[in-house]
Amino acid sequence: MNAAWFIFLLFLHSGVFQMGYGRNASTRPAVVNIGSIFAFDTIIGRVAKIAIDEAVKDVNSNLSILRGTKLTVTMQNSNCSGFIGMVEALQYMETDVVAIIGPQCSVVAHIISHVANELQVPLLSFAVTDPTLSSLQFPFFVRTTQSDLYQMTAVAEIVDYYGWKEVIAIFIDDDGGRNGVSALNDKLAERRCRISYKVGIPPDSDVNRGAIMDTLVKVALMQSRIIVLHVNQIIGFKVFSVANYLGMMGNGYVWIATDWLSSVLDSASPLPSETMDTIQGVLTLRQHTPDSDRKRAFFSRWNKITGGSLGLNSYGLYAYDSVWLLAHALDAFFNQGGVISFSNDSRIRSVAGSTLHLEAMSIFDDGMILLKNILLSNFVGLTGPLKFKSDRSLVLPAYDIINVLGTGFRRIGYWSNYSGLSTISPEALYTKPPNRSSASQKLYSVIWPGETLSKPRGWVFPNNGKQLRIGVPNRVSYREFVSRVRGTDIFKGFCIDVFTAAVNLLPYAVPYKFISFGDGRKNPTYMELVNKITTGDFDAVVGDIAIVTNRTKIVDFTQPYVSSGLLVVAPFKKHNTGAWAFLRPFSPRMWIVTGSFFLVVGIVVWILEHRINDDFRGPPKHQVITVLWFSFSTLFFAHRENTMSTLGRLVLIIWLFVVLIINSSYTASLTSILTVQQLSSPIKGIESLITSDEPVGYQVGSFAEHYLTDELNISRSRLVALGSPEEYASALKRGPEKGGVAAVVDERPYIEVFLSSQCNFRIVGQEFTKSGWGFVSVYFLSYLSLSI
Repeated sequence: MNAAWFIFLLFLHSGVFQMGYGRNASTRPAVVNIGSIFAFDTIIGRVAKIAIDEAVKDVNSNLSILRGTKLTVTMQNSNCSGFIGMVEALQYMETDVVAIIGPQCSVVAHIISHVANELQVPLLSFAVTDPTLSSLQFPFFVRTTQSDLYQMTAVAEIVDYYGWKEVIAIFIDDDGGRNGVSALNDKLAERRCRISYKVGIPPDSDVNRGAIMDTLVKVALMQSRIIVLHVNQIIGFKVFSVANYLGMMGNGYVWIATDWLSSVLDSASPLPSETMDTIQGVLTLRQHTPDSDRKRAFFSRWNKITGGSLGLNSYGLYAYDSVWLLAHALDAFFNQGGVISFSNDSRIRSVAGSTLHLEAMSIFDDGMILLKNILLSNFVGLTGPLKFKSDRSLVLPAYDIINVLGTGFRRIGYWSNYSGLSTISPEALYTKPPNRSSASQKLYSVIWPGETLSKPRGWVFPNNGKQLRIGVPNRVSYREFVSRVRGTDIFKGFCIDVFTAAVNLLPYAVPYKFISFGDGRKNPTYMELVNKITTGDFDAVVGDIAIVTNRTKIVDFTQPYVSSGLLVVAPFKKHNTGAWAFLRPFSPRMWIVTGSFFLVVGIVVWILEHRINDDFRGPPKHQVITVLWFSFSTLFFAHRENTMSTLGRLVLIIWLFVVLIINSSYTASLTSILTVQQLSSPIKGIESLITSDEPVGYQVGSFAEHYLTDELNISRSRLVALGSPEEYASALKRGPEKGGVAAVVDERPYIEVFLSSQCNFRIVGQEFTKSGWGFVSVYFLSYLSLSI
């Protein structure tokens, strides 16, 4: 009986485990098909082909990852053609592939992402950096490299770090080029920089040298000398060759190439000497991958495979990691019970009669589950941590910043989204709190085009015959500072004299012309004038422009050439001295109180002394006279009566001390009245002006209006716009009772000019803002500041 039970249990145990193994075998197929689409004939494509093959070999030889399931990859050459890429993607969909590694080009990615969405096959692109490929529009597109959004942020921060304000963008005129430059424009705008000129080059590989020369001649006529080159390798080297021929690789120019150049330098070095000669001093970016033993071992293995004929670049590392990323996701997919199965799309079946045989394509049933596992992946590859953020971008984006020189290049620093520009590797910074302060932003020295260590100025006066357009306020009042000579385009005044003197000190000629701003009937609004810089109507603004916070947020000022600040001016009354001037030190109430105390003290001393002191005795009339004489004689310390009681002496001592204080105060006040002119005004300063309800005057066009309302919360209904010194005087003389103002608030230079001809008004209180006047310029700001 025991033997029978043992045989039964053994049979049951074997059956259960065979059933479990059968389930595992059914969900983990022997082979999983994946596809790969990229351009075989490019540097990135040649590197990616080897990297993907090696990754597939490593995955298949590692039994811990897919546990017996093998990956097979089929590669297709898209040649960066949208049409060919679409055809190849459709062919893949007939072969039951579960994912596609690629594509390499943005044009292809935009097209086949629609196919991937429909058939639920994830695309893992190791080379498409186009920032507009959104997960909302293309949920099955997964970028396994860094987006150009970060690369253009790095470029913008480099431009801002060196203090340049305008760049010229040359880009390949396709989806990737246009969208990359658009991202650059946005990132520059965040730092108050801009693209002054941009030009696209056709994506054809056979674009002729003449077309590139025409483009660069136009660029050479522009004022900016900072050029960002966002193209592919074929067009890029043609551009550098023509630029070198035109003398645009010499002193004064700055060339910043995106990571296409670093990929060539990593994979095709050493380049021919004639090619290297055309790119000396160029800055380029390379996607940063942290150093590791595994990465060094793979580089060593790579050199053995290629024999040193083809170097490994960052895109090859990302291609390798993309295969491993898919393998980890497939492993998680199978562990969750996922099954690789496909079904026909009813919408495709409706056109089954077509000769295109679209009905052969099928939907990956569990494609969404595989996609989720891809996005949840978290492991360390050759490129560092592979983990996706909520927006599906890789964590910890960073770039190496490279300076081309001699027969090679050198790294001058790093950029990371964590801490910006640094000479310390991003991995070392990740262990510290993020620091974006200007003091922490550092790069090593650069050898610029023309073999110079001096930072290029970044701009020149354009050779296209244009002059700088300088806006000047056409003032109606205070024409001493700036005014237009009637009937001409000539301006004069203190501000114009300062500007002319500063420009004359510059080490180069500055062609410019003044352009009047304002209708000539009232002072223009200075905020509108400053905004003309941002809209491109003016290149600079010269005049009595106050440097205030809201203006510095949109434009840059020179060093101030005049100290300024807001003051309060109010009318005053003059107190005349006369025969009764001796009564003015004390108010009537003070006189009454003082006299009362004299009497009270005399009475108190009489009460304490008259019983024991003969000086305080006698007839009533005599005692009254004695009390009055005693009390008032203490004013001059001339009393003759002695006090004999202790309390009497105590009262007298205290009273004499009080009399001393009264005497001193009276003497000081009377002296001031008789020797100093006395002025009075009901307004004592800005504080009393704020608390009152009386009207306040300000100059038309001045920032004082916004400061009083926005900063001091004075009701706009209390403000009265005044256009000239005459209006100031008239409004102040009339006062609030007759439709005038209680005070005028204006800047110090205007107030000083006003008071130089008006004697009935004065400054009350202290200056309550600190600012100055400066010029606004887009181009020669630092040099003009030095001249000032």
